[in-house]
Amino acid sequence: MTDRLKHIVLVSTPWPLYSRPSIQLGTLKTYLKSRFPELQIKALHLYLKVAERIGYKLYHEISERTWPAESIYAALLFPEQINEIKKVFYREAKNNTILRKIDFDALAAGVKEASDNMIKAIDWGKFGLAGFSICLCQLTSSLYFIKKIKESFPSLRIVTGGSMFTGDTIFQLLETFSEIDHVVGGEGELPMAGLIRYLIKSGGPNKTPSIPGVVSRNGSNIIGDISFNQIKDLTSLPPPDYDDYFDLLKTFRPDKRFFPTLCAEISRGCWWKSVKKQGKQRGCAFCNLNLQWNGYRKKSTGQVVSEIDYLTKRHKSLSIAFMDNMLPLREDKEIFLRLHKLGKDLRLFAEMRATTSYKVLKAMRSAGVEEVQIGIEALSTQLLKKFNKGTTGIQNLEIMRNCEELGIVNISNLILCFPGSDITDVKETLHALDFAFPFRPLRVVNFWLGFGSPVWDNWRAFGLTAVFNHPNYAALFPPDVFQSISFMIQSFRGDRGYQKKLWQPVKKKVKAWKKSYAKLHSNLSYSPILSFRDGGDFLIIRQKRPDADPLTHRVNGIYRDIYLFCRTNRSLKRIIANFPQIGEDRIVSFLKMMKDKKLIYEENSRYLSLAVRV
Repeated sequence: MTDRLKHIVLVSTPWPLYSRPSIQLGTLKTYLKSRFPELQIKALHLYLKVAERIGYKLYHEISERTWPAESIYAALLFPEQINEIKKVFYREAKNNTILRKIDFDALAAGVKEASDNMIKAIDWGKFGLAGFSICLCQLTSSLYFIKKIKESFPSLRIVTGGSMFTGDTIFQLLETFSEIDHVVGGEGELPMAGLIRYLIKSGGPNKTPSIPGVVSRNGSNIIGDISFNQIKDLTSLPPPDYDDYFDLLKTFRPDKRFFPTLCAEISRGCWWKSVKKQGKQRGCAFCNLNLQWNGYRKKSTGQVVSEIDYLTKRHKSLSIAFMDNMLPLREDKEIFLRLHKLGKDLRLFAEMRATTSYKVLKAMRSAGVEEVQIGIEALSTQLLKKFNKGTTGIQNLEIMRNCEELGIVNISNLILCFPGSDITDVKETLHALDFAFPFRPLRVVNFWLGFGSPVWDNWRAFGLTAVFNHPNYAALFPPDVFQSISFMIQSFRGDRGYQKKLWQPVKKKVKAWKKSYAKLHSNLSYSPILSFRDGGDFLIIRQKRPDADPLTHRVNGIYRDIYLFCRTNRSLKRIIANFPQIGEDRIVSFLKMMKDKKLIYEENSRYLSLAVRV
């Protein structure tokens, strides 16, 4: 092994969330160290240094928005396109009170100075391999760092990976940017180990043979395949190594230091996408989040709990963000019950399906889950079928209510303007919004087309007449680059104008929902908008209103039992069977009355009680 091959560097450039160490770098570093103990591996969280340089508040606002983030380094890469790039930045920033006031030229100059200083401060010549993780908002920044580093160190091998490129786009990336020597398709552990193993064995010649999971530049040719080479069993993964991130943070002035959120993973992939029914693969129609994985894999419960215990002890931090696209179906309750038994005051974030039960949510809350993102996406069951979500509107309302009751902040999305959606979808949504009023408002997101998603793959079936790169990329990149690569964010021709007009009433109603929710929670003493107290043989339901005194309802006897029975959404047939002593007519009459008062939601003869337990 040559001296250079004893050292490799893993790099994450802006704009990931600055308050989290990169799980991609941390996991890859610890895996490679376990396979090659003799290697010196450095993980550079360069985005953290840029955040410290321009200010955390400004960095956060940029990192939350793809186009402003990609615009800044695009201006450094392609200054000849600065006018068009600035138009993209300000157009996408116009609704943000911080970004729309920014002097773009001054911001770009500050980012360039910080980036160039970091590049100059590192002895890249001692490394035999530099790996760049390129995920959302990191494309232009990674290309800038790669270009600048390669100018001074042309013999340094550059390998990239991450979620921004998959399938044929891997070949396009290599063909377009000569500074890149290798691209990993899918997850990086086994392909990177294979590449390093070859370089160690061969001493690093100019030409590289085909390595599973790696596509390489071999002279003037591009060789390799795009098949996955991934770990079969995640139990072989050691905990991620975040020491480099924390070492960097310690070098900052005291007023620039903070307590980071640690990233962890329970699983990889999406079990909903992996399930087949009647020979057809499931998966949400708009989703392209799982292109880098084949199937669904998960860690053992004991391994997850042990890793959280280890990471919080090592880094003296109690905030954890689970990076899973979807929590495991059967083990999630046990995982959180055992996390609770650690006896630590954890603050947890997770993403999950809307079918997650109240019992599981309660276990999650007891473990420390304070914020979740649920795959809600719509409140119209007809629209959810078009999404291929496998859920219903009433299930979405149920989990929204459960989060409200348990004090879990729900930051889920409501997708508007989906191609082919119609007036029935809108009417169902508007109707459901009347009953969602007591719960935390959803975030409105206009549909965007992701490369490799089912809509993109079958665009004609969804009524689209053409698909192509998002036009913003034409401003960020020169014409030859724009025409050579299929980027992750796509655009399309179809019924866009119709959809925008169709969904306008929903946008207006969600805006009113947010306003009323904020108004009803503006006083210091927090209380739910719609709540009940149980008196044993009666309920008292309190219903707050924005511009009027609260309403109070008393529900007695068996009707109290029916209301509580419907805390899980129930079919009318099931309700009647469970309460035969009072007869169908009286049950239907009661349910109608409660629905008219917006205390119960009804969908396709299923009923859900909406009040939360105080």
